[in-house]
Amino acid sequence: MKNTLENLQEAEAKGKKLFRAIEERGLITTGKSEKQLNTEVYELAVELLGIRKYWHKRIVRAGKNTLCPYRDNPPDLLLQAEDIVFFDLGPVFEDWEADIGYTAVLGNNPLMLKLKADVEAAWQEGLAFYRANRETLSGASFYAYTQDLAKRYGWEYGNEHCGHLVGNFPHEQLLGEEKINYLHPENHELLCNRDRLGNERFWIYEIHFVNKEFQIGGFFEQLLF
Repeated sequence: MKNTLENLQEAEAKGKKLFRAIEERGLITTGKSEKQLNTEVYELAVELLGIRKYWHKRIVRAGKNTLCPYRDNPPDLLLQAEDIVFFDLGPVFEDWEADIGYTAVLGNNPLMLKLKADVEAAWQEGLAFYRANRETLSGASFYAYTQDLAKRYGWEYGNEHCGHLVGNFPHEQLLGEEKINYLHPENHELLCNRDRLGNERFWIYEIHFVNKEFQIGGFFEQLLF
């Protein structure tokens, strides 16, 4: 019987398969709306993996909308010939949640390409930091580290938190929306602490770097382990 981590990793692996298929099918194209691309991603997920259930709203954002954090609902934009696009998907596989995000670039804009590379590299740095400090790390200290990480790469951090709990669906109904369930500057609990039900906790780590002057943002998220 698989343990919680194995189930979460398996769910994430299936989500990554979906992202690979999005690129292989050439779905990210100029002139398409965010809404249309979002619908096509949903249809591809049904076709490829039988996914119909998501534990949070599916996000596809392009252009200036990539500045917006998760809770915003900006107007629908059309993808441009030179553009940056990010995805934030929370598919559910056999009642296990995944939460994965990645950034794609249309065209050859060097700043956009740098941003895509930076969010992925920074996430790996954050993973290494988490692994080295997991017994003493709080949500607040991890958020502060991530803000500094953004500055080191030459960006601003784009959200009020840098991650959250993930688990068996629907974890939000069981654990709530308190800040102790987020990698938030007001969460001073150790991340290694167990939840209120006595279970080991597992975290999604989010990198959202932005440049407000050029109105672009990049996003990357995966499971910490």
